[in-house]
Amino acid sequence: MNLKFLLILFSFVLTPIIFEDSFAQITSGGFGNSPFERDFGDVKLLDAYFGTLDDKIEIDAGDSNVPFTVVFANVGTQDITGIKGQLSLPLGFSASDGPGSIIRADSNSNSDAGDNFHLTFFVNLDKNVNIQQYPGTVKVDYSRLRESGIRTSFEDFTFKVTGDSVINVRALEPFLTSLKSNDIIIEIANDGTAPISSVDITATNTSTELASTSSSTTNIENVVILKSSWDIGNIDPKSSKHLTATVYVPEGLKGDTLRIPLLISYYNAHGDKHEISKIVDFYIKGLIDLRVFNVDVIELSGTQMIIGEIINEGNEDGLFGFVTVDSDKNSNIKSNTQFIDEIETDAPVPFNIPIEFEGESRYGEHDITITVRYKDVVRDEIFLTYDTTVFLKEVSNDDESSDSTFVIIPIVIAIGVGIYLMRRRKKTIIEQNN
Repeated sequence: MNLKFLLILFSFVLTPIIFEDSFAQITSGGFGNSPFERDFGDVKLLDAYFGTLDDKIEIDAGDSNVPFTVVFANVGTQDITGIKGQLSLPLGFSASDGPGSIIRADSNSNSDAGDNFHLTFFVNLDKNVNIQQYPGTVKVDYSRLRESGIRTSFEDFTFKVTGDSVINVRALEPFLTSLKSNDIIIEIANDGTAPISSVDITATNTSTELASTSSSTTNIENVVILKSSWDIGNIDPKSSKHLTATVYVPEGLKGDTLRIPLLISYYNAHGDKHEISKIVDFYIKGLIDLRVFNVDVIELSGTQMIIGEIINEGNEDGLFGFVTVDSDKNSNIKSNTQFIDEIETDAPVPFNIPIEFEGESRYGEHDITITVRYKDVVRDEIFLTYDTTVFLKEVSNDDESSDSTFVIIPIVIAIGVGIYLMRRRKKTIIEQNN
């Protein structure tokens, strides 16, 4: 038993000496058309992506009949022809012909040695596909010129479901006012599922650009924009960035719509640069510029009244005007309101509000607040406040003065008549004595 064991051990020791070194090998074609066969061939895969040869596109879950392009190089020494392809993608991707169909593509042209060629397939995406990278395999059948038979090549690759970027613009406050500078804020939103990067925005058709263009597509050349280009940076999916600008609008554009065209350049999820044009609209209102002046107190029919005037120094009438007087600090004047209707631009509008007190009447200085409430052309309600001090005098009582007059006058007449009678009687007595 021990002799047999020693003999077996001795044979293992001598085997490497007797036989040459050996290695595992796979002969060409040993796996037939297996995707794991990697012999040197005539084609080499360069890229695989959603889109056409000249344009990579963003795609999202649920998209259908989407082009999927695979680019190859003919690295062989001969031209090839009869190129056909078959695509194998993971679960969730299917042929545009419907589930269960083979994803095929044919190239109707030849490929010269050293040139590139491509195959474009059409694919449906399931609505549950995630935005991420996936593996795939492509099978290419072709023939070499002046050679019979078909050669087959298999290539593995990775591709990405990028998501889809959707860019929208809007003005946070869509109204501008003529005859003044307006600070505007424009929102740039990415409402899609793919990020965008290096976003640059330019306001086009501005007055500085008209020198090199024959015509304008908007009326933006009639306003003054202090800044016309912005670097926004990156915008993630379902988020937004803002740009600000100062715009001066002349009087002649009152009632018009200002259209600002924006050229937006950015890099998509493939890393390709794109440019799109968007227009943001603003409605231009007239200017209502009110000022309160000549505030005073007058007495009318025994009642004191606060009077004043309102002047509109703008270019548009204020609508549905009201004037309200409120007490402030040391005053007990009761709040009171007067309707003054339109506040026109061509003449001052007067107001007069009777004074009433909360509790006992108080005279002297009163601090008051005058509030002018009105609406503009888009029916937004606007308030103008004016603080001032008025002086109230004690009101004279006309009834008591009248009553005293009625009493005093008869007395004066009676005294006058008495004096006249006394003097006449005295004169008569003197004449009789003489």
